[in-house]
Amino acid sequence: MSTPVFENFKEIWLVDFEFGSKPGGLPEPVCMVAREFKSKREIFLWKDELQSSGRPPYPLGEDSLFVAYYASAEFGCHLSLGWPLPTRILDLYAEFRRITNGQILPHGNGLLGALKYFGLVSMENSEKENMRDLLATN
Repeated sequence: MSTPVFENFKEIWLVDFEFGSKPGGLPEPVCMVAREFKSKREIFLWKDELQSSGRPPYPLGEDSLFVAYYASAEFGCHLSLGWPLPTRILDLYAEFRRITNGQILPHGNGLLGALKYFGLVSMENSEKENMRDLLATN
């Protein structure tokens, strides 16, 4: 029996930033949540903690997998914070688009649309927009 690819990684980090940006500028991270898939450890950091940390709170080397939906957004936040980029990356947006390319997606190709496509539980778009609006005012 073959070993699943994910067992090759010591840690698998699921990462998401919320951010704003000025036209043409780098993202300005407001907050970040990261969850290690195997241990279920979670990290929540706000803007001031992100800016003062100097480095990501998760490993970025060969034995760790960085998982994000539309990873280039998270990379922009890394660059904005002066953090290095991860070595091993799984971008679930790219994978979702590979699977659904050419299809009409009634809920769109964003994270919430992808979750609905696969029948997974998620918040409503309006709830996510309300949360983004709340973050923008803080």
